[in-house]
Amino acid sequence: MELNYQQEGSGHPLIILHGLFGMLDNWVSISRKLAEKYSVYIIDQRNHGRSPRHNVFNYPAMVDDLLEFMEGYDIKSAYLLGHSMGGKTAMQFSFDYPEKVDKLIVADISPEEYDHRHDTLIEAMMSVDLSKYESRAEVDADLKEKIKSSRIRQFLLKNLYWKDRSSLGWKTNLEVILDNLQEIFKELKPDDSFKKPVLFIRGSESPYITDLHIPRIKELFPNSEIETIDDASHWLHAEKPREFIKITENFLQ
Repeated sequence: MELNYQQEGSGHPLIILHGLFGMLDNWVSISRKLAEKYSVYIIDQRNHGRSPRHNVFNYPAMVDDLLEFMEGYDIKSAYLLGHSMGGKTAMQFSFDYPEKVDKLIVADISPEEYDHRHDTLIEAMMSVDLSKYESRAEVDADLKEKIKSSRIRQFLLKNLYWKDRSSLGWKTNLEVILDNLQEIFKELKPDDSFKKPVLFIRGSESPYITDLHIPRIKELFPNSEIETIDDASHWLHAEKPREFIKITENFLQ
């Protein structure tokens, strides 16, 4: 699994993992700022962006991908930053290979189980007959009937690409993701806790980390702290990048 990635900067390695339906492109501006102090790697996880597709789609597989990536580029240990699905990948990697993680940052996700909130988004994307359209705006108009939020539609539309000069496609492997959603939203159940420094960053308007999640977070990550970004949703890094970068840098320093 040769993951697609971009690297910028120098210093201690910092690896960034995007969330479901995301890609490394979503993190370029944040990566560029963090690269002033660190050697930043932003990665497309399997079945996303320009990384290969595979029918196996779960956290053990994505942890193996990350391990292979670090070994392939001779990264002995690193800071990990993961958002949503990427946060769960980073958490599971920290449980499995604690010696390879110096500090962990988890953006707006907990180790708990979640409802399959994205079934309708995938079904909406899969229902679009891309052969009928020649522009992103036309696809957006089609999706608008099923996905009312303009912000969510614009996020999903970043997955559109030109397969050739006349046909559009989705970068994300929608069929495999739909078949494996239960794996992505399941609870993490490690054998032991991760005792190194951990930062959880949550959006004040997001339901993904509530006060009810904190006891389990503290149990699995006894050396953790939680920061809240006001007026931010699940996509807190895109909505409040300055605040996100400042919190991240303060923790890593």
